[in-house]
Amino acid sequence: MSRRTEVSAGILAYRLNGGLELLLAHPGGPYWRNKDEGAWSIPKGAVESGDVVACAKREFNEETGLVASGPLTALAPVRQKSGKTVHAFALEGDFDISGFSSNSFELEWPPRSGRMQTFPEIDRIAYFDLATARRKILPGQRAFIEELVTKLNGKA
Repeated sequence: MSRRTEVSAGILAYRLNGGLELLLAHPGGPYWRNKDEGAWSIPKGAVESGDVVACAKREFNEETGLVASGPLTALAPVRQKSGKTVHAFALEGDFDISGFSSNSFELEWPPRSGRMQTFPEIDRIAYFDLATARRKILPGQRAFIEELVTKLNGKA
């Protein structure tokens, strides 16, 4: 499947804690280990069933260990630089992230070594204030933050 036809769905969780704070996830694995600003993402994954809401909730749970419950607000889908389309839903929630856990994947590492290693899909999650979240999130997903700010209409 080409990246132009890939579709993902995820959740942008937020809380109003004296100001808007956004929950972002840092990708795991050796490629992302030393990347920070512009590397974080919403917890998301591939849509396999065609049901973007079910996918977003499943991926949020698999990648964070948290359960997305409550009303979801659809945000406009974005096409990332890779060509992948990402659907996102905003969810207000003050999650206890101390018990964070993520599913994992296997990768030959170092490349061509013949050694398979296991890495977490997400190696950490954190709430960030608005200015920090804008710097941390992948540029192709920044539109989710901007739309959420508009939808909150001054509550942030």
